[in-house]
Amino acid sequence: MTPSDPLHIAEVLVQALPHMLRYDDATVVVKYGGHAMGDESKAREFARDMVLLEQSGINPVVVHGGGPQIGAMLAKLGIASHFAGGLRVTDKATVEIVEMVLAGSINKQIVGMINAEGGHAIGLCGKDGNLVIARKANGTVHVAETGMDEAVDLGFVGEPVRVNTRVLDQVLGRELIPVLAPISMGEDGETYNVNADTFAGAIAGALGAKRLLFLTDVPGVLDAEKRLIERLSADEIRHLIADGVITGGMIPKVQTCLYAIEQGVEGVVILDGKQPHAVLVELLTDGGAGTLITR
Repeated sequence: MTPSDPLHIAEVLVQALPHMLRYDDATVVVKYGGHAMGDESKAREFARDMVLLEQSGINPVVVHGGGPQIGAMLAKLGIASHFAGGLRVTDKATVEIVEMVLAGSINKQIVGMINAEGGHAIGLCGKDGNLVIARKANGTVHVAETGMDEAVDLGFVGEPVRVNTRVLDQVLGRELIPVLAPISMGEDGETYNVNADTFAGAIAGALGAKRLLFLTDVPGVLDAEKRLIERLSADEIRHLIADGVITGGMIPKVQTCLYAIEQGVEGVVILDGKQPHAVLVELLTDGGAGTLITR
């Protein structure tokens, strides 16, 4: 049989049906970013996948980032980027650009693509309906000369304090797909740029999501021989960090996974967003994709 053979298509649908029933009326939060966001064909493929999920009775919630686009806009406007220990310092001028790019152009591009594929997306950010209240985040950098971690002022970088799901409760289950930008208001009235992974974890926890999917640029969590680990528990994650198997940028990613699980998310998956239909493969096939992390 070829992939276009009617019998093959029927068998694919039969395999997907139990998974559709499993996720019927369940909430799935998808953190969207990386190379998949910058490739128009992959972006449209992602949009079609979100529409298919919604039309299959699943409630997808999209949270997006936009670091490269922010950097490009800052450079275009001649606003210098400042870093402390490799971390971007977000001053007043920068946070205005961040809000414009994330809650404006990127958010509406994703909304437009989903709508163009037959969906009904609605763009929101953490400010809307006080969805996510943030506070100023404290950054730390490791100083090699002293061997100590020192605090740095990252400016208007925030972390979630609480989530009010009232707006999303009105949207989900009504054939609408919320697309969320990680810009939030603080109790001090300031605007804060929240890490998109952390933002997605907070949203997924507050909604009691069945799955939180992180679309990344890697296949998932790898072992010491660089082989994909298909499933991990929270305790196994901590051991792999302690043993030096999980290092670098994957550490904050899996720490966000642990945070989401502690907030009540049933399972978190780290998977390669560059792979065709990665979300559908993970949710609607027997084999799945990436690394599943559970309590």
